[in-house]
Amino acid sequence: MQDLPFDQTRFRRTLGRFPTGVAVVTGAGPDGAPLGITVSSFNSVSLDPPLILFSIARRANSFVAWQAARHYAVNVLGEDQEWLSDRFARPAADKWEGVTVTAGQHGMPVLPGCLAVLECEAYARHDGGDHEIFVGRVLGLTVDRDGPPRPPLVFFAGRYRKLMPDPTAPEAAGDSLARQNG
Repeated sequence: MQDLPFDQTRFRRTLGRFPTGVAVVTGAGPDGAPLGITVSSFNSVSLDPPLILFSIARRANSFVAWQAARHYAVNVLGEDQEWLSDRFARPAADKWEGVTVTAGQHGMPVLPGCLAVLECEAYARHDGGDHEIFVGRVLGLTVDRDGPPRPPLVFFAGRYRKLMPDPTAPEAAGDSLARQNG
C-alpha cells in the first residue's frame, strides 16, 4: 500500500472499495407527489428504538421535498433489480413511469419484489457536509420469504457486482452476527 495525495476523486475511489447494498428510498413530498431516490448509504443505527439511516446529497433535485417527508420506505434491492437502482439514481421527471407500486403501511409507495422493506417515520436529520443524514424510526418490516434468500444488489468500485455463492458453506440459520456479538 502507498500513501498518495488526498483529493475528492481519490477519496471517492477509496470509499468505493467498501462494498454496499443498494436501496431505493420512496416517500411523498409535501404536495403528495411520489419521491424516490437510490442510496447506498443505508445503515442500521439502533435496535431500541429501531432506527436506520441514509443520506441524500444536498444538490439532489428532490432534497427539499425529502426534508419535508414525514414517512418513507427503504426498499432493499435484489441483484435482479438493477434497473430500479438505475431508474431512481437519476434526476428524471418520469422515474415512476411504468413502475408498479403498492401502498405501504403509511401510504408510501413500496416497490414490489424487494428483499426487504422498512417503513419508517422521520426521526432526525443531521448535517453530513455535502449530504444530509436522515434517521428514520422503523414502524414496519416486510421480508421476502419465498424460498432461500435471493442475492442482494451490490455496488463496489463504481459498478454493480454479483456475490458468488460458496457451495461448501453451510446454510445460515438466523442472525449469526447477533450470536457472535451477543
